[in-house]
Amino acid sequence: MELEYFVVDVFTERVLEGNPLAVVMNPGWLTTGQMQAIAREFNLSETSFIERRAAAVELAEGVRVRIFTTQEELNFAGHPTLGTASVLKQHTPDTVEGDTVTLALNVGAVPVRFSGPELHGEMIQRDAVFGEELEAAEVARLIGLTLNDLDLELPPQVVSTGTAFAIVVLRSAEALARLRVSQQEATQWLRARGARWFYILGPAETQISGEMPAWRARMQFHGGEDPATGSAAGCAISYLVGRGAVASGVQIHVRQGVEIGRPSDLFLSARRESSRVTDVRVAGSTVFVANGHLFLP
Repeated sequence: MELEYFVVDVFTERVLEGNPLAVVMNPGWLTTGQMQAIAREFNLSETSFIERRAAAVELAEGVRVRIFTTQEELNFAGHPTLGTASVLKQHTPDTVEGDTVTLALNVGAVPVRFSGPELHGEMIQRDAVFGEELEAAEVARLIGLTLNDLDLELPPQVVSTGTAFAIVVLRSAEALARLRVSQQEATQWLRARGARWFYILGPAETQISGEMPAWRARMQFHGGEDPATGSAAGCAISYLVGRGAVASGVQIHVRQGVEIGRPSDLFLSARRESSRVTDVRVAGSTVFVANGHLFLP
């Protein structure tokens, strides 16, 4: 049995940069175990599976998509959402309503709106849910930095727009070069507080894209590092807008993946309405790298 797949680089306009993603066209008979095994075969941070349904169902609910790491299924992840929507827009035009592709993820419906001639998409994530504030000195120790590296006016906090991250803001992006997360200890500590990983960011000294405020970010996990983390980026902009560090509705440019040779560009905004942070938007470009077939018994 042959399954068509695509490999794309997400949050970049250049191949072999950004965050790679495998997208598999699932004819509907793949089991959860088979999808997990295919994700291990690709051995990327995530692999997504598109399962087409009746047109009326897709119109009402979106195109069914499931996302797997090499170890588990995720309810939501950012770069698989953007990358999978890009594959659908490029190769299955019947899934595009106007300029929007809506994915039916485990977390619910997530729309991705495209603009311009390139595959530049913007996803709207769920409204932010703010969790526990974290003790700054302990966070600094777990991420291999000093307390002086952290912006103590912006205390670390757990935030979720679909997946919960511990958002840590540094005084400057310079300290990111010294980041060393103690993964085994940090994982247990974060799980007890409702978060998966640390997402660490700081303001850049120079602007990257025009007049847009520029930030840098890193996300280390399981002994590796993520080139671009769209789900965490939604949490980060929610935190920054909620705390007043970024104005409501203003878009910022976050560059991630520099230290591992996979520079990625994420464009973020959110709005603050009273005590809520809503309209959480994460945008970026996708480029196609490969197309092929899996051969299964």
